Amino acid sequence: MTVHPRPNALSESYWMPFTAARAFREAPMLFVGAEGMHYLESGGRRVLDGMAGLWCVNAGHGHPRITEAIRTAAGQLDFVSSFRMGHPGAFAFAERLTAAAPEGLDHVFFSNSGSEAVDSALKIARAYHRVRGEGGRTKLIGRAKSYHGVGFGGLSVGGIGRHKRDFGPLLPDVYHLPLPYDSSRMGFPDGRPAVGAEYAESLEALLAVQDPSTVAAVIVEPVTGSGGVYPPPLGYLERLREICTKNGILLIFDEVITGFGRLGTCFASQAFGVTPDLIACAKGLTNGAVPMGATLVSAGIYEAFMAGPPEAVQLFHGYTYSGHPLACAAGLAALETYEQDGIFANAAAMAQPFAAAIHALRDAPHVVDIRTIGILGAIELAPRGGTRGPAVADRCFAAGVLVRAAGDMLVLSPPLILAPAEIDRIAQTIRDALRAEA
Repeated sequence: MTVHPRPNALSESYWMPFTAARAFREAPMLFVGAEGMHYLESGGRRVLDGMAGLWCVNAGHGHPRITEAIRTAAGQLDFVSSFRMGHPGAFAFAERLTAAAPEGLDHVFFSNSGSEAVDSALKIARAYHRVRGEGGRTKLIGRAKSYHGVGFGGLSVGGIGRHKRDFGPLLPDVYHLPLPYDSSRMGFPDGRPAVGAEYAESLEALLAVQDPSTVAAVIVEPVTGSGGVYPPPLGYLERLREICTKNGILLIFDEVITGFGRLGTCFASQAFGVTPDLIACAKGLTNGAVPMGATLVSAGIYEAFMAGPPEAVQLFHGYTYSGHPLACAAGLAALETYEQDGIFANAAAMAQPFAAAIHALRDAPHVVDIRTIGILGAIELAPRGGTRGPAVADRCFAAGVLVRAAGDMLVLSPPLILAPAEIDRIAQTIRDALRAEA
């Protein structure tokens, strides 16, 4: 493991994302190394990672197979454009990835992040209808509490108001479904709530007003992630699929968080038995080692673009670093690691112990709701003056466990290599922090 020294002073040149920069410089959280389930601070303290970096390091930090694949690729081919040229690794990775995807999602468009994967999916959806002669289908439907990245498309369909506030008018003709959750009758779910499928009927009601022939796509997270880990009610996604199919509307799943093992299968859509028309993924795609995103599309969508002359460019969209050689190498090694090391199987085996340990915090101070599914969890806390979550997360960090605070929620998504001892430590640390918090 390579350890980089901590700088003596933090430069103000780096404007950090989603961070209170001045407060960070006063009390910085700096890591100089990482291995397996842990981060390493400059003084040698090991911090148990309860967030898999940022929902992405599913096989644990610094996996040697992935590290060596990146090192080898960097020494062989540093870069080649994907505009009218390419490299074998991109095609090999595309074939391997689509083989792991839900049946029927046979093609993939590479990008560099989850935000780009989502924006690519939205653009492909609109363009698909246009090439089929239905250019009037431009409206997009998202959902409350959803997070779809920070591009203008993803912000527009996203459902977290604070993320939108500072950036002026976003895309027009975007509408939102309600969050399918009511804590008064669905609270403390372990897995999919048994009630709540009727929330899908809000799509029928919206289409009755908007005219389904003007709608291009509906985009949802199979499990709402950053907005608070809300598992879908039984029958809800199935009903969304039925409504979209009936009305010729594309269904997009944002699996940036749920992809690559979080629910014990490669994709959440496989765990739920519901296949969308497009999937946006990233994060675990390369185990977080190299930035990369991907948009998986059905054969029907792909073939619609191929109907023109063979010399014509089918999709006027792409990125300089689409299919980057290092990212493809990391992705191939990540998929190999997930399979050979039994990462998804371990996630499935640990889901019940994880849920039991987190739900055991129900009687801890300040807890008002807990939601778990697979290796994902959220602990909702009673509000106070200011948000309670960051204070509790800071106490956990002081005790050597990294958890993510989102307002009055603690969010958990540890690496999928976790074992019972690490589950117990995460839960006990949170309990101790809650007891200490006024």
